[in-house]
Formats: sequence, structure tokens, C-alpha cells
Amino acid sequence: MAKKKANKAETKAQKQAKQTKKAAKGDKKNKAKAAALDDSDVDDVDLDAVLAAYAEEQTKYLKITEQICGPPGPRSSSTLVASPSNRNELFLYGGEFHDGNAASFYNDLFVYLIDRGEWHQVISGNSPLPRSGHAACRGGNTGGIYISGGEFSSPKQNQFYHYHDFWHLDTETREWTKLEPRGKGKSPPARSGHRMTYFKNYIVLFGGFQDTSQQTKYLNDTWIYDCKENVWHEVKMPPASQKPDPRSSFTFLPHDSGAVLYGGYSRVKAASTSGKQGKGSGPLVRNVVKPVVHQDTWFLRITAPPADAPSGSAPTLRWERRKKPANAPNPVRAGATMAFHKGRGVTFGGVHDVEDSEEGIDSEFFNEMFIWNIDRNRFFPLTLRRPKTGAKKQLQPRGRDRAKADEEELLRNLAALETKGSGAAIEELKIDDVDDRDDESQSTKKEFPVRFEMPHPRFNAQLTVQDDVLYMFGGTFEKKDVEITFSDLYAVDLGKLDGVKELYYVEPVNWNVTDQDSDEDMDEDEDDYEDSEMDTDEEDNDTMSVDAPSTAPTEVIVPTAEAETATETEPETSAEQDSRPFPRPFESLRDFYARTSEEWQKLVIESRSARSSASAEQSVKEIRKAAFEQAEERWWDCREEIRNLEDEQEAAGIGEVISMADRGADAGGARRR
Repeated sequence: MAKKKANKAETKAQKQAKQTKKAAKGDKKNKAKAAALDDSDVDDVDLDAVLAAYAEEQTKYLKITEQICGPPGPRSSSTLVASPSNRNELFLYGGEFHDGNAASFYNDLFVYLIDRGEWHQVISGNSPLPRSGHAACRGGNTGGIYISGGEFSSPKQNQFYHYHDFWHLDTETREWTKLEPRGKGKSPPARSGHRMTYFKNYIVLFGGFQDTSQQTKYLNDTWIYDCKENVWHEVKMPPASQKPDPRSSFTFLPHDSGAVLYGGYSRVKAASTSGKQGKGSGPLVRNVVKPVVHQDTWFLRITAPPADAPSGSAPTLRWERRKKPANAPNPVRAGATMAFHKGRGVTFGGVHDVEDSEEGIDSEFFNEMFIWNIDRNRFFPLTLRRPKTGAKKQLQPRGRDRAKADEEELLRNLAALETKGSGAAIEELKIDDVDDRDDESQSTKKEFPVRFEMPHPRFNAQLTVQDDVLYMFGGTFEKKDVEITFSDLYAVDLGKLDGVKELYYVEPVNWNVTDQDSDEDMDEDEDDYEDSEMDTDEEDNDTMSVDAPSTAPTEVIVPTAEAETATETEPETSAEQDSRPFPRPFESLRDFYARTSEEWQKLVIESRSARSSASAEQSVKEIRKAAFEQAEERWWDCREEIRNLEDEQEAAGIGEVISMADRGADAGGARRR
């Protein structure tokens, strides 16, 4: 009987202990959830528990919803990508914000509708966990947007967590899909600050960094993802082959034959000599970690596997070093982000750090824009063009509407020129990919202020291009020891450069937190900048010539030992020296193609005939479409040089160039140039 009572008491004690353990586990879970949602911080915070609480919170959303919302709050290290399926949408995801006390990380997805000027927020039950410093790019032939990696930290940032997951966003349905590539362990390790780009059916990933308990480790491994086969391939380079040094925050742009890498940032160990004497007779030498802003350029050549290769075979990749770009921004700057646009890169902002003293670092911030011509490996400065005095103000259509109207009018005029007004030819020239969605009336569209100075200097702004319009979101600026994060949004027409459209602006919450002296200095700098901009007119535009050698850095010649491997060293020649048709000053893309269409069609036929006899099977429509694409690429490639010619002619009083071929009988005599 006593034994039975003892067993009963023991069972009761075990049950009570089990309940106590369960209660403690629930209390720990609630604390982790509170830390995740309230941004509180505990010294022994469990990041895994915090992320688990986020994931559990998301499961409450049973379906994908999208609703109008206010503009996103300030954040850094987010990603802004133009939709590959809808020319009216931009996608903003993730990021972090530090208010001076604690860091907050986001996993919200915003969609900006260009024609309406509206922000929409997408809420989904299976979106990625909060992160910043992740990589994002649009899919090439597969569509959608791909996202990988990134980091998360405790609010006080005393603990960090790096992701190694991989996601795909369907831009039509707004649905997230976590990709689980085939092959265990065959995926890029966790990292932040890396970059991705696309090539046909592949996604290419390079670089980044990992924070360990001892140090920050920078990476230079190369991975390529086969979107069709759902498999990652790590590129193993031969020991003697060249490849970029480890780095993060670099530029990684697509190319017809692979990808192009420029710049980046890393910290390396270096020997430092102090004034103190060591044990020997010489000065004391110690190892320190110094920042490095890279200025080199690399081309990643990608060769797809042959048609008879087994399914899932990896393509061949090879890094080729190029020489240093000509006319690169000077002084060298970190955090100058770049977006891809029609075979070139558009860069904005950046920061140049100068070690002023042991007390701190003196930094200079920039708000300049440059074009990097990838094939010619040359930078061109971009400056805004003020409207002519007394010119009539017109509301210019947005990029999507303008591109559509120009293309349709171009095709109609071309058909009329070549067929003498034949309606059948006009129908034949209709291009399938022209957007035929109904446009809203002009009266329903919002009007935004246009300014003729660039946004405030900053670094790490988010850039993307949609329909020849550059969009800039956010960025970071520093006042003394205070970090200021922007949440503004701007648009710049890259074809006209007729001002900066201010889509949204709000003054940062901590803009006035520094002392009065700092504010006065900043106001003086801004006043000086604005005064200099107001004093600039069309006659002064030629001072920004792209060929001015005064600020161009000295070109670095590839050493003889590397000459054999540095195969991508393009000659720095003018676009005018190309034998293909060259645009005229003040000539639009439509007029340029209408004038040179016959030459472009001949070039297309000759190039296809040289490759194979398939050109005989090409229809007239396909040849004309290919000719238009080549002419468009040529027009954009020459844009910077033509703009300088236009500025010179405007300074000389020439406001318009007339095509004499269109004047008919009036083309002769004294009016001919």
C-alpha cells in the first residue's frame, strides 16, 4: 500500500515538473516574440527564437492581400527592383533602420505604381523573414525577382545572423516561393553585401561578407543558379587563373556575354608603423585593418553548356580583368550605387572618407550622376538641363507613355516613308511587345514638383530603371556622429535630363538633432550649392565636358605579367569613329531611325548572312525590328557625346537642327549648311 502511494506521489511530481517546464518554455517564447515585435533587447536574446516568432506571426495571414498605403518609412540596405512583367511597377523589399538606440529590420514588400504615384503594401503568409544587406535581381528569361541572403541582428546589434536562403517572387501574383535547390549542401553559404545579376536562364552570385565572432570575412566565391534545373553550381577556378579580390557592395551588371563587375569595398590587414620604438632598433610595427575602396573592373564570360550536354550541366565561367575605366569619378568613393540601363550603368552618390585624425574620420558626400559605358569602359558625367528661357512649359508624358507613343509613331512614319503610305505595311510593322493596356486620362494623374538640382548628397541609395527613367529611393547621410536615413523617392528621365521629379519627400526624423554649428554649416553648404546651380545657364554647360582631363585619374596599365589574361581591354575611342550611323544633335530616336533605317536593315541582313543562310527565312518585320533595336542601342550609346555637342551648339546660339531632307524644294540655296 505504501509503495502504491509512493508511485502516485512520484507521478504527481513528474506531472508538476512537466507543467513547470512547459510554462517556462512558453514564457521564453513570449519573451522572444515580444523582443521581435517591440524592438526591445536582452543581453541573452535568442535570435533563432526571435525569427521563429516572426515566422509564427506571418502564418496568421491566410492569403495574399494588397492595399494602398503610405510611403515606406526610412530604411537602408533594402532592394528596389523594376518589375520585369509590368512596366508600371517598382518593388521595394526589406531593409533596416537605426534610430540611435535600436535597430529594426523589415520584411515588408511595397509596390510603387508609376502611373498613379501610389504605394501598395503586399501582405503574405510565406514572405521571407526580416533582413537587410540581401541581394536581389530580376530573372532573365524566367521572369520574376530573385532574392538571396542578407542579415538580421538583435536590436542593440550585439548579435548578428546571416541568411543562406533563396527566394523567388512572382511579380504578377505577388507570391513568394522559397527555393530548395537540388543537391544537399550545394548552395551559397550565408552572407550579406553580395550581388546577383542575370544571364539568360541563370542567376549569378558573387562576393559579400560574413560576420564571425572574431572578424568580418570578405568573400570572392562565384556561384551560378540554373533556373530551369533548380540547381546551384559553384565555380571552381584553376589555381593560376585570375579572379576579383574579396569584396562587398560592388556593382554587378548583366552583359550579352556574361556579367561585368566594378568597384566594391573591403577591409584588409596592413602593416602600420608607429612612432614608438620596439624591442629592436627600428620602430614598432603592428597589423591593423584598413578600409579599401576597389576601383578595378572585371568581365565574367559565361559559356552555356553545349546542346548535347547532360541535363543540369554547369556552364563555363571565366573571369577576365579589364583595365581601369577612363574618367572614373574622382575622388574615389564608396557606396555609389549603380543601375543597369540599355548596356550601360547609371551611378549616383557615394562617400569619400579621409582619415583626418585619431579622433574620427572626415567624410565627403556626393550627389553626382555618372554614366558608365560598359563596352567602351568609360564614365561620362550627367548634368541636368534647364529649360530655355521663355520656352513654353509642357507636361511631358511619363516614361511608359512616352516610349509607347514614340514607338507607335516611329513605326507609322517608317511605314509611310518606305511604302509611300501603304496601310498594309503599317499593319505589318506592329510589334507584339507593345503595351496595349488602357491608359488613364491625364486628369487622373498626379502632378509632382520638378527641381533642377540633384537630391541631397548620400550613399547607398537604391536605384532602378524602368522605361528610360531612373528611380532613386532613400540612402544614408551623416552629420557629425549622427546617421540620417532618407525615405524620399525621385525620378530622372535619362533621355532628356529635364530636371528631377520629386515623387515623395519628407524630412528625416533626426535631421535637426545635431548642434547648431553643424546645422549652420550644412545650411551654408546647401545655400552655396543652390546659388551655384542658379547661376549656371546653358552657356556654362560645356564646362562639364566628358573629356575634361583635369579630374580624371591616372590610367592604370595592366602589368606585362597580366597582359595575356587581361583580354577585355577595349580601346578608348570616340563613338564617332564607329562606322555605323551616328546621331545628330537634337535628333530624337524616332528621327534618327527614320533617317538611317535603310542602313540598319542592310547591317542586319549582312550580319545574319555572315553567320548563316537563315537570313533568307527572316521576314521583313523581323529584319525591321532587329534594325530598330540596333539603332536604339546606338542612339543611347552616343547619348553623352551628342548631349555635349548640343550644349556647345546652344552656347553658340543654335537651338535646333533642321533636317534638310524634309524640306523638299526648300532644301537648296542659301539655307543649305
